[in-house]
Amino acid sequence: EVKLVESGGGLVQPGGSLRLSCAASGFTITYVYMSWVRQASGKELEWVSSINVAGGRYYADSVKGRFTISRDHAKNMLYLQLESLKSEDTRMNYCYNNFDMTTMTGTRGQGTQVTVSS
Repeated sequence: EVKLVESGGGLVQPGGSLRLSCAASGFTITYVYMSWVRQASGKELEWVSSINVAGGRYYADSVKGRFTISRDHAKNMLYLQLESLKSEDTRMNYCYNNFDMTTMTGTRGQGTQVTVSS
């Protein structure tokens, strides 16, 4: 069974940092296109970042230079390092397996909330 469990979110002040984690089971993340997608309350899903099988990393313009996606094959974990956080980064963040940007669908976990506020 494919399962994804996100963690690491929380309340942080503007300019602060967080590291989101995604524990995967039922498959090996290194062999799958993995993504982080976020959603503000009542808004549509917003793609944030992806890492492909070869290790290529891709970022939305809104987070480029501030967020870093990475993975740990041994631990079967996906990460997203968030730096220089802004209030507009307040979102629920989801880890996705094989996220389809056309249909905005895929397998995801329950999400982890990031709230940026002073």
